[in-house]
This record gives sequence, C-alpha cells and structure tokens, in this order.
Amino acid sequence: MTSLNRSQAAEAAEDAGSNPSPNPTLGDVVAARFHRRDLLRGALAVGAIGAVVAPRALAAAQGASRETASPFPFTELPAGSDERHHVAAGHDAEVLIRWGDPVLPGAPAFDPRNQTPEAQGQQFGYNNDFIGFFPLPGAADPAAHGLLVVNHEYTNEELMFPGLGRQDGKAAFAGMSQQLVDIEMAAHGGSVIEVKRVDGRWQVVPGSRYARRITATTPMVLAGPAAGSERLRTKADPAGRQVLGMINNCAGGTTPWGTWLTCEENINYYFQGRLGEGSAEARNHKRLGIPGNLYAWGRYHERFDLGAEPNEPNRFGWVVEIDPFDPASTPKKRTAMGRFKHEGAAGILAADGRYVVFQGDDERFDYVYRFVTEAKVDLSDKAANRDILDRGTLFVARFNADGRGAWLPLVHGQGPLTPENGFRDQADVLIETRRAADLLGATKMDRPEDVEANPKTGKVYVMLTNNAKRKADQVDAANPRPENRFGHIVEISPDGRDYAAPGFAWEVLVRCGDPAIAAVGATFSSATTRDGWFGMPDNCSVDGEGRLWVATDGNSAGRTGRTDGIWAMETEGSGRGTGKHFFQVPAGAEMCGPYFTPDDTTFFVAVQHPGEADEEDPKAEPATFERPATRWPDFDPNLPPRPSVVAITKRGGGRVGT
Repeated sequence: MTSLNRSQAAEAAEDAGSNPSPNPTLGDVVAARFHRRDLLRGALAVGAIGAVVAPRALAAAQGASRETASPFPFTELPAGSDERHHVAAGHDAEVLIRWGDPVLPGAPAFDPRNQTPEAQGQQFGYNNDFIGFFPLPGAADPAAHGLLVVNHEYTNEELMFPGLGRQDGKAAFAGMSQQLVDIEMAAHGGSVIEVKRVDGRWQVVPGSRYARRITATTPMVLAGPAAGSERLRTKADPAGRQVLGMINNCAGGTTPWGTWLTCEENINYYFQGRLGEGSAEARNHKRLGIPGNLYAWGRYHERFDLGAEPNEPNRFGWVVEIDPFDPASTPKKRTAMGRFKHEGAAGILAADGRYVVFQGDDERFDYVYRFVTEAKVDLSDKAANRDILDRGTLFVARFNADGRGAWLPLVHGQGPLTPENGFRDQADVLIETRRAADLLGATKMDRPEDVEANPKTGKVYVMLTNNAKRKADQVDAANPRPENRFGHIVEISPDGRDYAAPGFAWEVLVRCGDPAIAAVGATFSSATTRDGWFGMPDNCSVDGEGRLWVATDGNSAGRTGRTDGIWAMETEGSGRGTGKHFFQVPAGAEMCGPYFTPDDTTFFVAVQHPGEADEEDPKAEPATFERPATRWPDFDPNLPPRPSVVAITKRGGGRVGT
C-alpha cells in the first residue's frame, strides 16, 4: 500500500525497480482471451468474464437477474467524503485503539508534542495495517476474548511531528533529527494486544501478559534456505543469521498453529547512499528500486546506508513469523517464502494437509506467488509446526490466454535458475525472487496485493489495485481504458479444489470503476451518485460464510468523490460481480485490515493515515500536524489525527452485514 501523499516519490522509486522482463502482462492475456467474447456480450456485461463493479440498479438495467437472495442484506451506505468514519445502518463502529495508546504495562500517556523513542516503543505504533485475531485458549467465549495482532506499516512525519513538512524525496529531510528518526523506527513493526468484549463493547485489556511491541530494532532470526548466505552478512552480523527489526509491514496472515505472518513490503524506501563501483548487488537492488530515499534513517544509522552496508537490504523483504502467545519469543524471517514487496501471506490447507500460502508482490507489472510446505500441518501439536515454513517450494503464477494457468516452481537448478544465470544456490533464487520469476516467464500483473482463498467455494481471489502505466496501444474491448486506474479482481479455481495443484482455471471476476464512465476511458466522476461501484481493491477478507469483503486504497474526494472503505463483493449467483458499500473512512485515510472474529459478529478494520492532504484536489492545502485534513478520531484541537483500529458490530447482535 502506498499513501496518496507519498505517491509521486513512491512512484519514482517504483519506476526505478520496474520489471524489465519481456513477460506478457495480464492485460495482454485478458485481451487475447476475452476480446471476441466481450465484443459479443458488451464490455460492461455482468458475468464471469469480468463485469465492471456496478450498483444493483445498474446491473438490473443491464439485464442481470435478481432472483437469488443477496448474501449481504444490509442497507447500503451512501458513498461520500468527510472528516468522520461511517458504517452501514444497523451497525456500530467504535475506535478500539489509536496511535500512541498504551500497549505495554506502564506505558506513558500519549503526548504528541513531547514524543520519545522510549515512549513510542511501549505505545501503539503508527499506520496500522493488517489485523489478525487469535481466540485466547480457555476463554469462556473464544470469539469475544483474544489477542489482536496489528502491523505498523510506515510513518507520516508531517502528521506525526509539529513543525515538519513532508519528508519525501526533494524535501531533503528538513527538520529531521536522530531523535525523530528513532521515534519513527519505534512506530514501525507491530503490536500484540489482548482484547475482550464486555457488555457488547470491545476494550483493550490493560497490563496484559501477552502485550508486545515489535519495532525496527527488535532482534530477529533469519531462517530457512537463505540464512547464513554471504549476501546476508554484515559487519554487525558476520554470520548472516540475525537482523534488527522489520519494516514496512503491510498485510499478513494467521496460521492454524497459532502464529502471525507479517509481510515486509516497500523496504526500498528506507535506504540511501550508493553502492561501491562494480558491486555484485547492483542488479539485485535495481530490481527492487533500492535506494528509495524516502526516509532519513541512513543519516543516523549506518546499516541503512548502502555505501556502508550493501547487504543490509537483502535482510528485508521477507515474511516474518511471530508467536503472539509468547512475548519473549524471537520473530523469524522465513526466507523459503521469497523476497519481494509482500502484500500478504494468507494461507489454507491443501487436500493432503500441507500448508499453502498465497502472496502478492505489490508493484506494477509484478507477480502472484504461492508457497507450499514440504511437511503436512499437525493440527494436534502446535510445536510440531514450529519451523514448517522453512521447507517447501515457492511458485509464481503464469496466466494463459485459454483461461488456464500454471504454478511455476522457483527451484535452483531447474530451468533457467542455474549458475550460468547468476544463481549459485537456492539462497540466490530466494534473495532475487523477482529476477528468478522474470526468467521463468511469469505473468506481469497490475499491482497484486492481497490474495485470499475461500474454503467454502475453493476459489482464490487476487486483488489487483491498479496500473496507470498501461499504454494506449494496449486498449481493447476487454480493457477499454488506456490507464488502469480502477484495478480489478481475478478469481482462481485450483484444479480439483486442491490449493497445491500445479494448474488452475481463472476468470476476471470484476473490472472495478464507475460503470457509467468506465467504458470510455474517463477518470472517476465526483458528481456520480452511485454507491455500489468501487475502485482500487487492496486488502480483502473472507468471512465464515464464505462472503468476500474488499478494502480499497486510492479513493479521495478529489479523485473519486468518495473516500476509501469496505465493500461487500458478491461472487456467486445472479449478483456476481456487484459491490455494496459498507464502511467509509475519514478524509485522507486508507482502508486496511480487515479481519473477522470466528463467529462473524465482529469485523476489525484499520484506518491508516487519516488527515493526509488530497493531492487530487487542486484546492487542498498541504496537510501538517497543525493543519490536517481531519482530526479523527479525537477531534481535539490539541491532538493530531491518529491511525486507529475500529471494531464493527451489528446493533443488537448477530453476524456483521446481515
């Protein structure tokens, strides 16, 4: 995920690491597959070939039947944009925890004008993203008492600290100091909090023995095939097996053996400096857009300076596994799962009991992956699965024009992954996962983000946020816009409903955007009154009934006339391909999370970077600590906006969304 306010600098960094391979893009494949069919049926037809997300009234006008009952009977929330959050009628949405709230026992009260690294290391971090819920063993009601794990992806200095402007790119880090950098480092990482529902309302359990803060300086272990590689060795860690912290942790997952998978995404942002002449890492760093030069950390911490530590970036970009029930446990970076800009790591059991983890590489023209463990999961013995993610096979997806697809193994010695192509061993394949996937001929996608399996239907859903770099000569009936600013969702059907099967069928479930204008290549219209459409799908969640819920990233008043939020997405029956607006974030914010309790009676969501300026609105002034776009959630003139976790419940009880 990328904040709107960091967009220009972030895009420059991404372009520096863009995919140079000649592999076909998904747009090419979709065009080859659906061009004739879409000409016959109409580019906006609602059907399995990929509808534009439409409100029910428009879908009905286009001939879609409404005979089957909707799995989402709630009254749709009108879309819009203002300073507050909103939820569909009949539901309550209450702030559970905010940036700066106490996490560890004895943590000081939040004082935004007198922040310290020590205080932030005990308080809830910034820009909460992925959320996972673990029922507490022995709880009277396992859906009402458990541990919440939360990623803290990145920081917005201009909203966190008084007197600062944006610190991206050409800002040259004016006003930054080591004190502020160390606060930022403490605000990254993740939090573990104990939560309980009391008299219908969720609350954080103070002084919990499970409470934990993980930061950019927390000691971690490098595990799996790349551990110990000379390319992971530094002056501080000559063995290449230990690293301090995790950074830019975006989405993630939870495992059936009770651990939290948290994923490092845009790690290039944190590095500065230049490699030495003729460095062996030059090609590798370029493919990931390193250095990104968006943070001042390299000025005060040598490990983020490429000239001093050229291997340090190779120690980031991994999936990290954490035991939330043991605050003294050491997090482990599972290198067998590959190194790239991970959006998520959602897993599910294969037919034979092995564990399959789906992953997206969130960059334009990059790939969709899965990891399949070598061993089967032992559901009766948590300890038996302790290191199961260190052994297995990483695959990358190829989508064929005939509606079939294949998972291509990234295994040293197979195909082009040989010493002749610069891969001496499996560690090299994993450190340079992107280049290995390039050589295998994987399909270049439009920013793959969350990838989630639906155990009820056997399908897998891939969120593709957007790709504004698609050129005009790629336009066709199935892709009527010269720039894919809206994104789309791909549905994968594994062969035999086995998530570990080597092949699959695929469809475009939906091409996102306002159906009134999507066919003519226009951008969003702020004047539209339709609510069911959405753009820029990002994270998603499948509830216990198999219903798909989609979070968005990229809407704003200036861009779309609405903010981001949650949309209920119909995937089956006559309503297939239609969305229904459920939750709306405040101005400047992005929708993250989301995660259900086991009984679907609570829906936890994360509101990230509220108060950012709307760069798409020419009248909007730069947002700062003193003048944010909103002061949500406190609306206190003495407090800045604060990223927060929100708990959504149905008024009077029952499953959310009914």
